[in-house]
Amino acid sequence: MRLKLTPAANLVGRDVASSIPAEAEGAFGLGDGRDDELERIWPHAVVHLDVRSNDAHTLYAVAIARSLLAAHPDADAGVVLPAMMLHDIGWSRVPADEVLEAIAPGGGRPDLVLLHEKEGARLAAEILAEIGVPAQRVARIVEIIDGHDSRREALSIEDAIVKDADKVWRLTPHGLDTVMDWFGLDRGQALRLCSSRVHAHLFTDAAKALALGLAAVESANLWPQRAALELP
Repeated sequence: MRLKLTPAANLVGRDVASSIPAEAEGAFGLGDGRDDELERIWPHAVVHLDVRSNDAHTLYAVAIARSLLAAHPDADAGVVLPAMMLHDIGWSRVPADEVLEAIAPGGGRPDLVLLHEKEGARLAAEILAEIGVPAQRVARIVEIIDGHDSRREALSIEDAIVKDADKVWRLTPHGLDTVMDWFGLDRGQALRLCSSRVHAHLFTDAAKALALGLAAVESANLWPQRAALELP
């Protein structure tokens, strides 16, 4: 579904744009003006992300990770954000007709989950070396990618943030839209599935609060009272 980027109307009847701040807390660009590393990584990553909406998933997960980093100034953003951008590139090495079976409700293919982690770590190491990321940081990033789904514990605060951002995405509007089409679920079923796979598996308090907030909004979307309103 396309994002609504321009208004359908101006009900106030006048231009208020001059009163809008140029910057606001919580709103940021991909690199946020600090460096262009993520912009340099993205073209190398996106060619491997044309699998089950992983391209859009990745961008949303990077943004969620950025918000979690604000609550954890001790975490190394130079490890978290590249790991987040590259965490799912290994799915490109899993047979396309088997990808969804890896995570399907009532089933699952742990071998494919492990394969995407191993291949993702390998590809990430190549990409990061190519754009000149120092070897010590590459090793920390690759260690996170290799186990971001299968490893139950977090190796570090950086690993915890990557794991949390990856899971919290499932409760975003894009996450639920995507999961609905993966498995032929209605929105309520998708919300219950994602909630069962998210809330009890998060590490950071910031992610837990964000996940509960997203689930609350989606719960309201499913109320019959909301459905009866003539709202977008």
